[in-house]
Amino acid sequence: MPTASLPQEAGHDHPAGQPRTPTQPAATLAEAGELLRALAAPVRIAIVLQLRDADRCVHELVDALDVTQPLISQHLRVLKAAGVVQGERRGREVVYRLVDDHLAHIVVDAVEHVKEGA
Repeated sequence: MPTASLPQEAGHDHPAGQPRTPTQPAATLAEAGELLRALAAPVRIAIVLQLRDADRCVHELVDALDVTQPLISQHLRVLKAAGVVQGERRGREVVYRLVDDHLAHIVVDAVEHVKEGA
């Protein structure tokens, strides 16, 4: 039975059998998978989009996203554990920010991709 071949994307000529990117260590792939899982919840995507614009404390995220404080805090714990956000105590509040812009790009690109398909 003949095997199907995938069409090459325009501008991406790859000789047959040659990988598009170098193989990555299993540990790197596992960590990338954990990062993507941490970003997978809609509320966490919304939090990243908010933090892309400015650092925010919990009550600002609650107001902006119309989600309860305990739920925002739970999602922030997941994002913090994954290294996506970090918090800095300022008086009685903790202000959260993105660790780096790469993470915002992942989320923005995913949202734009979905919007293009709509």
